[in-house]
Amino acid sequence: MNPGYELPQDEAAYSFGFLDEYAKREVRRCILKAISIPGYQTPYASREMPMGRGFGTGGLQVALSLIGPDDALKVIDQGSDDSVNAVSLRQFVELTCPGIDTTESTQQATLIQSRHRIPETPLTEAQVLVLQVPYPDPLVLVEPSEIRRKVMHGEGDYSRLLTKLYEDLVHFDEITISHRYPTRINGHYVIDPSPIPRYDVPLLHQSKALVLLGAGREKKIYAVPPYTKAEPLVFDDVPFRTEDFTDAQGQRHTCARCGAADSFLDEIIPSEEASGAQKTWQCSDSDYCNQQLAQRTRLTAEENA
Repeated sequence: MNPGYELPQDEAAYSFGFLDEYAKREVRRCILKAISIPGYQTPYASREMPMGRGFGTGGLQVALSLIGPDDALKVIDQGSDDSVNAVSLRQFVELTCPGIDTTESTQQATLIQSRHRIPETPLTEAQVLVLQVPYPDPLVLVEPSEIRRKVMHGEGDYSRLLTKLYEDLVHFDEITISHRYPTRINGHYVIDPSPIPRYDVPLLHQSKALVLLGAGREKKIYAVPPYTKAEPLVFDDVPFRTEDFTDAQGQRHTCARCGAADSFLDEIIPSEEASGAQKTWQCSDSDYCNQQLAQRTRLTAEENA
């Protein structure tokens, strides 16, 4: 390191984006390697952040290493812009990146950091999606040794993982994995696509946006580059099935707020105090729900005009 080199600082206390320039460069180099080898878990020196491990430190370091003064940032947690985790991370970025724009609109954002969901609104080539990941390796379910797991990934040996899926079929007549579904990237590496539901896995396939996944606790970064094959690990005679949100009569539930019938829904169970109230369903993606509600309101106003 050049002893005469001074880190550029926009404020007296911190560099822009909290991380120093050396840390950002190291993360960006790992990101480039991860993009070059789709699905490969690239190790990096995960820094200490002013929040506990498991609260999005991996995704946050990736986002802070990429964000610039002209970016518009969107932070969501399980589809919601106003959850505690999303608000806390957004406020931290606003504090350490003075002058950047933050938005709740998926279309206006250039950088999106998400936990547990991929936005319903289709992403574009000008956007980057960063997913927070607790455990990046799907083979941890069947092999405790990291050294052995690396060999299995290199050889494309996922037979024991397929055996685990087959055992589900034998015992339960279906694959019971509801989230973190093993997904093969570009025909080779199988990744843990973060705790997104199965509903979101097809959105990774041939995505126009760059998808980066950061695991701070496990110190790994991996990527799904734009227009890359992302296929769930399945058997030829057992098709991949996503959540369909149908009732006993085969009718699909709709969002109680906006009426959407083409989005991932959260089940809202009434409290015990609300006697007689029935459970309802609502869009998980708050921005998409707001868009559909605004469109529905506009159409109603036009019909009544």
